Amino acid sequence: MKITRITAWPIELSLSEPYTIAYETVTSATNVFVRIETDGRNVGYGCAAPDLEVTGETAKVVVEVLEAMAAPALLGEDPLRTALLLERLRPDLRTRPSAMAAVDMALHDLLGRVCGLPLWRILGGYRDSIETSVTVGILPEADTVARARDWVQRGFRCLKLKGGRDVEDDIARTLKVRERLGDQIEIRFDANQGYTVEEALRFVRETKPAALALLEQPTPKGQPDLLGRVARSAAIPVMADESLMGLRDAFRLARDDLADMVNVKLMKVGGLAEALQINAVARSAGLEVMVGCMDETELAIAAGLHYALARPNVVYADLDGHMALENDPTSGSLVLRDGTLYASEEPGLGLRCSL
Repeated sequence: MKITRITAWPIELSLSEPYTIAYETVTSATNVFVRIETDGRNVGYGCAAPDLEVTGETAKVVVEVLEAMAAPALLGEDPLRTALLLERLRPDLRTRPSAMAAVDMALHDLLGRVCGLPLWRILGGYRDSIETSVTVGILPEADTVARARDWVQRGFRCLKLKGGRDVEDDIARTLKVRERLGDQIEIRFDANQGYTVEEALRFVRETKPAALALLEQPTPKGQPDLLGRVARSAAIPVMADESLMGLRDAFRLARDDLADMVNVKLMKVGGLAEALQINAVARSAGLEVMVGCMDETELAIAAGLHYALARPNVVYADLDGHMALENDPTSGSLVLRDGTLYASEEPGLGLRCSL
């Protein structure tokens, strides 16, 4: 079997409801789809969700990279030699992680289709479902409580509150959510790099009654020592997100004891193959892993889900990036029921249609 054609195209998707985080308000997202065709009947699909702030890419750049670099390197090759092909692409796509992730997904999707098995089984099949958190953006206190209550009424038992703009407001909102929702709901907090060390530690101290599960990326990614200072002093687990962009970052975070947990997003690290290696580093260092996401279609979210289901060390999921996207052409690639995600039993990543 040989690769005969690679096609990449962008689709802009509106959000049913904009949301605000520490450094931006998001109203829409552009995902780039990749289709890898072969001289047989099997086709593989992948998806990139570039974000200039996080991955350093735009949709235009991703399409250009896939057409100019990925396609020439892959045409005529055996698509089942996944490690060889991804290693060949790595030097050129090292600074284009979501483009790399899209190719990685498409190759893994193709592998699953050829085998006739869902990818999570091929990768290890540790569990068949995982609970996901759902995100509440930065809103006024009353709106935060109302939104949180709405998600709980829809079956979610784990919330991730966003903050990082105003520590006093963040403390008040967090305490109010816990007060109104009771102690049966897990609450995580993501500051998106918005705090100083002092602010982060103050936030942890003053939200102690809220019994937070974790604090995600409180300090700027370019100063990892600050993250370590928070992690070593805080009374709750501190998670690295933006500070983790690849395997070397995972090694540094583990070696220097800079975090208690890491958030692995396929779009940041370049796909499933790299994510699996990062998970191995994290496990060897005793760090728990959460699989996260960007504003991604169900196809890309499904790839993160298959990764989470395959490995015992991936104990948390924050895979809600598809929920607000309107007119997602890959809808149906997974099942979400009462806050728990289940992978499709369809081969590969579970896409039920042709793109």
